Amino acid sequence: MQGFEPDALHLRLIYINHMKRISLLAAAFLFCSVLSFGWGFFGHKMIHQLAIYNLPKQLQGFYFKYQDYIVSKAVRPDERRNDDPAEAPRHYIDIDIYGEEAVNTMPEAWQAAAARYTADTLNKYGIVPWHVVVMQQRLTNAFRRQDADSILYYSADLGHYIADAHVPLHTTENYDGQLTDQKGLHSLWESKLPEKFAQTYKLKAAKAQYLPDPEKQIWKVVRHTYALIPQTLELEREASATFTNETKYDQVQRNGKTRQYYSDAFAQAYQQKLGSMVEQQMSAAAQQVASFWYTAWVDGGKPDMEKLMYEQLTKAEKKQLKQEKKAFRKGKLFEKNMIIAAKSTAKE
Repeated sequence: MQGFEPDALHLRLIYINHMKRISLLAAAFLFCSVLSFGWGFFGHKMIHQLAIYNLPKQLQGFYFKYQDYIVSKAVRPDERRNDDPAEAPRHYIDIDIYGEEAVNTMPEAWQAAAARYTADTLNKYGIVPWHVVVMQQRLTNAFRRQDADSILYYSADLGHYIADAHVPLHTTENYDGQLTDQKGLHSLWESKLPEKFAQTYKLKAAKAQYLPDPEKQIWKVVRHTYALIPQTLELEREASATFTNETKYDQVQRNGKTRQYYSDAFAQAYQQKLGSMVEQQMSAAAQQVASFWYTAWVDGGKPDMEKLMYEQLTKAEKKQLKQEKKAFRKGKLFEKNMIIAAKSTAKE
């Protein structure tokens, strides 16, 4: 489980870029959906933004000051997968590979799990809960060192892995529905549905909580997420009952090849079947990301975050934060055009 070091990041550059919203090309959304990395660019960015609103006052100002960085870098672990062969297993765990009850019997500690199954086996079938623990330790150490660059770097990456642990198809060998003749379900659930319907979701504010044992907490998340798999698969079958192959799928030409993707009409039908599942997982992910950040800050000695900012929040920024938090509580972030990822999409 070798890690990586923060890239060259300077607070001055972050601050200069603070007012520049990162434009995300529509092609990037499609690219991420095709690769089925996790929540899609849109979902990961949105979860990181919502997590900031769930933070306590001692942390919220710092994270909001550098919100553009946190949100834009929410997708960095997915981008790293193209160049780092060790990256992919950090995003999932095929827990059912180890048996039907493995989600409840798997040792939570890395050394105990590796002693039972070997480290090579664990890496082969995914290590997301264990990697969350590693990243949590790195973020805690960054707070302890009062290293603002590393705090931002590890916060963005840690949040990504926690969010991935909230996607049902990140916890099963049947990760794309390929074993049940439902291929393509992965990107439908985690990318297409949020991109199309997030503006209708009733995303809930949930104050960050201190986690006495982050390792136990991430395993609690994995067990809950895994429990959603039967429903995730069955509801797709139910939605399919009123569709033919011609209406259920769109045929897309790309790079000289014809690829098949779920149609918008089917996405609408599946969303109706799922009800609040995706929005609940998105809200839960944002709350957990905030809780892990907050826990790292507490365990790292509760440094004064105002002293780590390049410049303090301006009056305008404080006002903006207040307005965004209020909109979040009232479910009006989309109505007020305050979702960063949605704003950049609307420009395209």
